[in-house]
Amino acid sequence: MAAPYGMRGNDLSEEKQMPLSLQAKMDRIPNLVDYFRNLSGGNSPSAFPVVPAEFSNWRDEQRAWLESVVLLDQTHHMYYEYMRGKDILKLLNKVAANSFRSFEVDRGKQIVCCSPDGYLIGDGILFHLEEEEVMCVGRAIVPNWLRYNAEVEGYDIEFKREARSPSLSMGREVRRSVYRYQIQGPKAADLITKLNGGRPVDLKFFHMGHMTIAGRAVRALRHGMAGVPGLEIWGPFDEWEEVRAAILEAGKEFGIVPVGNKGYSSATFGSGWISSALPAIYTGEAMRPYREWLTADSYEANSPLGGSFVSARIEDYYVTPFELGYGHIVKFDHDFVGRDALERMDISAQRRKVTFEWNADDVGRIFASYFQTEQLPYKWIDLPRADYTAHDYDTVLHHGRPIGLSMLTGYDFNYRAMLSLGIVGPETADDSEVSIVWGEPNGGTAKPAVEAHRQVEVRAKVKPVPYARTTDRRAIAA
Repeated sequence: MAAPYGMRGNDLSEEKQMPLSLQAKMDRIPNLVDYFRNLSGGNSPSAFPVVPAEFSNWRDEQRAWLESVVLLDQTHHMYYEYMRGKDILKLLNKVAANSFRSFEVDRGKQIVCCSPDGYLIGDGILFHLEEEEVMCVGRAIVPNWLRYNAEVEGYDIEFKREARSPSLSMGREVRRSVYRYQIQGPKAADLITKLNGGRPVDLKFFHMGHMTIAGRAVRALRHGMAGVPGLEIWGPFDEWEEVRAAILEAGKEFGIVPVGNKGYSSATFGSGWISSALPAIYTGEAMRPYREWLTADSYEANSPLGGSFVSARIEDYYVTPFELGYGHIVKFDHDFVGRDALERMDISAQRRKVTFEWNADDVGRIFASYFQTEQLPYKWIDLPRADYTAHDYDTVLHHGRPIGLSMLTGYDFNYRAMLSLGIVGPETADDSEVSIVWGEPNGGTAKPAVEAHRQVEVRAKVKPVPYARTTDRRAIAA
């Protein structure tokens, strides 16, 4: 699955010829929080490109990943950063809070990157494809940070980037270097064995292997989604349709369901991954050279901020890796950007990641407001994923006092529950009743996805991550 290379770590990409940097843009902005909260353009919060929103309906598609087996298409919505060179492991160990002392070929690994002050820049998934060849998959945040550090250090690494597919193709053909699918669910192992000619694909979690589908060689990563097992598979893009058809045909006896982008985007509530944290790059002299390297049209310069939490300080939107549940993978066995700051942090005082289970009556009251004409409705809730901004920050209250943030909101049909992922102080116990302030103050901001609305407090229960309910979900479905 090799990709063409040509951009070395100490070269400048075509985008780098832009005359204005992120820092120069920031120097013209009176208040950075106001700018991001009222961004009129920028990155769409929920437009997943190319793949249909639904193949059947997102409710049945959600149910299928816990009852049978699903096929998800990840081909188009993520950045691919291909890296080749002898210094890749040097780079990863320099920028990653988790250790890359052991990262063999045919392994996948999460990468977690922090600022010198110990706050999260971003995370992504790495695939060790061949000797001296690694691929980073995710948003543009981590690939940008990798390129910058490779350039600064003069590392011997060549880069090749594939941006995500355009949200609006306008009838143009959209091609990628590879297709990327997930096969997930309780019957995934049976389907995978059938596809592989009756031979099980026995891989440990985040290990990679090879299989054959419809006579085509396919690479696979042992993965999981929404708390259920499966594989992530990929191969040359020209084979996407043939492989997809073979999977769907073989999966008929297992009740396979193709999942569209609405279902895919809402799977995060079962796995507990918070993808929307603002990168901690906008403050500090140590990060100024990076801001001067980033362009004014970069992802980091054009990602809107929203929600009921409002602070004049952009730093108040930063989070630490401990707060997002990455503490177990932070390793102090190597020198990396942010190590000293992370070592000084009191881990016991850190906020912790939780699920918020919204009160059904309060959610119903929000929907009822959409049919009332005497006053503004409450902020619109899209189902199943209630995105209206790239970075979601809603205030969480306990007895009227702010104690945390709700950062991703959506609906799980399996539990008939409105859920959100977020962080609370360490003193907040599971099953505590809190309130989430839904909607933006003063009628809303100028973001195009924000209509005029009222704020409302929604009662919620604090639950673990990943979310689990004592009620048997099969009884709900019956």
